[in-house]
Amino acid sequence: MPKMTERDRLADLETRQRKLTEDLETARRALRGKYAAMVNDVPIETLTEREFRELMMQAIRVGGSAALTALKKLPPVT
Repeated sequence: MPKMTERDRLADLETRQRKLTEDLETARRALRGKYAAMVNDVPIETLTEREFRELMMQAIRVGGSAALTALKKLPPVT
């Protein structure tokens, strides 16, 4: 088998990169869909859309464990 030229090697690498990017996006969409489906089981009606988005963004920003620890320390709602 003849050795690949630099141009052929570059074209092959670019093709692989596109495929990996597509696979990454597919996996990301699948995971996000799974998480979105979980929301159907959570009574979020008491939150505004803005509050829900802000809550999710802050939880993601600090990390799930840190967010849970902080929220569990809050006093119960009466």
